[in-house]
Amino acid sequence: MLIRREQAGDAAGIRDVHASAFAATSEAGTEPVEVGLVDALRESDAWLPQLAFVALRDAQIIGHVVCTRGKVGDTPALALGPIGVNARVQSGGIGSALMRTVLGAADALDEPLIALLGHIDYYPRFGFRLAAEFGITPPDPTWAPNFMVLPLHGYDPTMRGEFSYPAAFMNL
Repeated sequence: MLIRREQAGDAAGIRDVHASAFAATSEAGTEPVEVGLVDALRESDAWLPQLAFVALRDAQIIGHVVCTRGKVGDTPALALGPIGVNARVQSGGIGSALMRTVLGAADALDEPLIALLGHIDYYPRFGFRLAAEFGITPPDPTWAPNFMVLPLHGYDPTMRGEFSYPAAFMNL
């Protein structure tokens, strides 16, 4: 497996990955929202090409992850997701490898913090903790039990307040 930055010609393969990865959570016959979300994020000013990665096996895209620009109050931060791995190769460590790649890249860029809405039993293995522990709240209070953050080396503990996702997330 190879992990590299997303390139211009990768969009169709990335759509296929998210369609496969999230098919089980979508209504039958409908495209998963994550497919359109990645396209909308890519077209927005929140897109950070240096934080969009694909996993390849035999030159086929089998996984994708992206962080985009969010904010805590007025302070720039990152929103992680979506992250997806083709359903036929899930549980093989690809998602973990993508996570480690994007987290390391974000830290190397001196980003302060990454936020995500995700499964409370999965993301803590990468260091994510409930955002409330840091005085950071989600845009929707009902998300609090699954809203997590990972402070990076650029983190300042005075960074508190409501997290703002890029508009594409809020238009789902």
